[in-house]
Amino acid sequence: MADTKRRLKIFLFLFLVLTLVGTLGFMKLLKLTFAEAIYYNIVTMSTVGYGDIHPTTPQGQLFAVFLIMMGGATFLGVIANATELLMVKRETTTRMKKVNMVLGTFFSEIGYGLINRFSHQDKNIALLRPMLLMDTKWGKKEFKNAKNTLATHAYDLSVDPSQLKGFCNFFMEKRQFLIDLIENPVLIENEGFSETLLALFHLMDELNSRESFESLPESDIRHLSGDFNRAYKRLALQWLDYLEHLKEQYAYLFSLAARKNPFNPDANPVVLD
Repeated sequence: MADTKRRLKIFLFLFLVLTLVGTLGFMKLLKLTFAEAIYYNIVTMSTVGYGDIHPTTPQGQLFAVFLIMMGGATFLGVIANATELLMVKRETTTRMKKVNMVLGTFFSEIGYGLINRFSHQDKNIALLRPMLLMDTKWGKKEFKNAKNTLATHAYDLSVDPSQLKGFCNFFMEKRQFLIDLIENPVLIENEGFSETLLALFHLMDELNSRESFESLPESDIRHLSGDFNRAYKRLALQWLDYLEHLKEQYAYLFSLAARKNPFNPDANPVVLD
């Protein structure tokens, strides 16, 4: 889409320049009024050629040929790129709807549960939680502040060896669901979510690779802590991006998601007065 926008801007600039040059040129060469000159200029560049106005001097004819060659290509370039941009936007909107449908399924099935588990082991959760207690009045400013908070938060999960088996079992129960997500074609271009899934799969494989979680050395606990923190950060950021989309597009879905906020210890999906 970025390349299409850039090409459209270039063609629009050239079109405006040629329109100005052509209008002024026809006013001088054909002694036309401004309205007549801009009309004839557009007719010439679009190669319509009604014939009601036509150059009668060699200079005017050569100038018209120049505008037909340059203006015609520029005019077609504007139309072609504008049409392509509209089609790309339409395809992007449709694709994003599908992506966020999958994201909704992911968070309902596994995301909320994982964030809740991670946040309960976050030593610095007291610093993070106040910035994530959202409501239906949140706007772009609140989401931006929350994203900055998540991006700069000192993720420090207190990995308790006694709970690692529970995490391992949780991941193994959801393994097939995660595999199905990776195979979903609508997620291929969503780099952020792909990185989140990769971090979760890596953590799952790390846990599943250990025969026992008893008497793990401190060095291994530190290693696992790094994997937990990576998955926690990516998951939290992805969750916030997803909720921002819901806020902009689906207020009723955002309302439920906000009431299920995994960072809110008092979260309750029941609507209260």
